[in-house]
Amino acid sequence: MKLTTASKITIVRMLLIPVVLVLMYLDFEGHMYFALAAFVIASVSDFADGYIARHYNQVTNFGKFLDPLADKLLVISVLLVFVDFGLFPAWAAIIVVARELAIQGLRMIAVEGGKVIAAAWSGKIKTASTMVCFVLLMLPIPDALVTACWIVVLATTVYSGLEYFVKNASVFKG
Repeated sequence: MKLTTASKITIVRMLLIPVVLVLMYLDFEGHMYFALAAFVIASVSDFADGYIARHYNQVTNFGKFLDPLADKLLVISVLLVFVDFGLFPAWAAIIVVARELAIQGLRMIAVEGGKVIAAAWSGKIKTASTMVCFVLLMLPIPDALVTACWIVVLATTVYSGLEYFVKNASVFKG
């Protein structure tokens, strides 16, 4: 199998995940800024690989598998560190993870029925707001902003999850 440029970018994103996590836990002056830089690179690479795949006709089954896996691993990994650091309530993280698994399951059922569920705008807004909030949570911010961040992540997660299921309820018929 020949790897496309888009798939190579996705692989780099996956390799950045342990780098982000290690940097978040290291204890030296400015460690979180290095973690933040690695996280931003990983997050931006998500948009880059998608653009390259579509623009240069590099959409592959391998990329369709790997890209969402890399996205979920990045988000869930960093989310769990925030839970460990006391910046994100565990119950809210469980809802975020459950939504990710539920949407993945919905997509699998849809594929079996010959239907592809494209990313909805609410899902894109959820992803963007999650990435922005995660960036903020890596910075020294006031407690009120920490709370606002996890509320925004939770609200956009729940809303987009509900929208996916409402718009694709027909997947369960038959």
